[in-house]
Amino acid sequence: MNDSPIPLPVTAVTCLEDRAHVERETVVDLAAGVQRLRLGPVTALAVDRTLHAEITAGPDARVLDARVVRAWVPRAPLPPTADDSELRHRVHELRRERLAENQHHDRLKARLALLAQLAADLLREIGEGAGRGELEQTRWSRELDRVDAEREECGERLRTVRARLTELGAELEAAERALDLSEEDPAELVAHLELTVEASAAGPAGLRVGHLTPCALWRPAYRATLGEGGLRLETEAVVWQRTGEDWSGARLTFSTARSALATEPPRLVEDRLTLRERSAEERRTVTVELREEDISTTGPTAEGLPGVDDGGEVRVLRAPEPASVPSDGRAHRIPLTSFEAEATSEYAAAPELSPLVTQVVRFRNGAGHALLAGPVDLVRGSGFTGRGELGFTAPGAPAELAFGSSDGYRVVRETEEDRATTGITQRTVVTRTVRLHLSRFSGPQEHGEQLVTVRERIPVSEVSAVEVRLRKESCDPAPDELDAEGVVRWDVPLPPGGRRTVTLVYEVAASSKVAGL
Repeated sequence: MNDSPIPLPVTAVTCLEDRAHVERETVVDLAAGVQRLRLGPVTALAVDRTLHAEITAGPDARVLDARVVRAWVPRAPLPPTADDSELRHRVHELRRERLAENQHHDRLKARLALLAQLAADLLREIGEGAGRGELEQTRWSRELDRVDAEREECGERLRTVRARLTELGAELEAAERALDLSEEDPAELVAHLELTVEASAAGPAGLRVGHLTPCALWRPAYRATLGEGGLRLETEAVVWQRTGEDWSGARLTFSTARSALATEPPRLVEDRLTLRERSAEERRTVTVELREEDISTTGPTAEGLPGVDDGGEVRVLRAPEPASVPSDGRAHRIPLTSFEAEATSEYAAAPELSPLVTQVVRFRNGAGHALLAGPVDLVRGSGFTGRGELGFTAPGAPAELAFGSSDGYRVVRETEEDRATTGITQRTVVTRTVRLHLSRFSGPQEHGEQLVTVRERIPVSEVSAVEVRLRKESCDPAPDELDAEGVVRWDVPLPPGGRRTVTLVYEVAASSKVAGL
């Protein structure tokens, strides 16, 4: 086996949700018979049980055994990082200063040697001129004085540099001794591949190696540019990797497959249900409570970096060009696809949540693939306006993006409540009135009405003892829509500088047995 390893570069990477599958390809020279090859270096994080090697081209050959061999080796002499101690930084500075002083010392010695040669040439010229009877005492004296002055100055500087070198040597020796006593020189874990190959004949052969590695992940991201002609949406993959080796010029594929999911079904445990008779107090009273509940949507809801929402089906996206991702743990954006689509825009307001009016843009997914849930950089007009969120969108399905609030609109919300009890049935009726005051502040260049979609909600009852009724005859204007989730919608036209008031009235009626309303 040759001691120098055969280079085995990364040629293709499939990024998964929390790891990556790395493929490497190279050409090796095989001899006839059984032989052992040493290739690498490779990342020490390679998962051994996923290692797979095969001969793809060349003579009839097969891989008999493949394994990852790891060893601790001294770290290469590199500048200290921010994680290193101040003592190690001090040793590095002393070594660098000593190197600079040594170079200065060599330059001064070379200059002294040059000045000595110049003085010798000048004395020889004086001797030859005196022998021929040419007396130039003034020039010779001036040149000798100049050379002697430069030699004296250079010698003084050389003595100063030598003294500084002595001080640096003593200080560096003390610092290195303290470093040896306080810290160990860190070692680096290096891995290589050892393959046992059997070949029927000698010749070059193509080799492909694949394995999984942790410390690599990706998430989808988008950039939406809103213009007069429509919306342009660019899909990107944000990649982080700290596997210990750079991916240089690799073919990148991004998959939502979850290889870490367990393949065994969960164990079944007993879940016993028992019935009991209700007490007389429980039969007389119905306890209710008013609670806030989000309208359920698909996709991950965990805080922090979410998982990849693929709609329950594995999605695969490929980068159109080879790309490089260094092993620095930072985010690197890889362009995937882009498309332009016609878009419709509306101004929407939810006064119960915010007094602002937001521009909402709707379009259809024309990327040719599903748009996974992820953040969107919003660009409109003069430039970057903020960051939004795009939910999972199937190919050709409608999608919407919020492009931030508009400074020209304001909404003020007022609420009133009236509670009454009927005399005979002791039925409690709560009447709530919500008034929404919309204002538009327009510049002189704005003309025409602008439609603002206003949404307000009313409670939704889950028990028959409580009834919720929208009093349409008291609403001004009448709502345009009331959905099953209790969301009431109005499409309110606002002229430049205009103001409108929207009134919502609904009542909540409960029988006398209801408690907690």
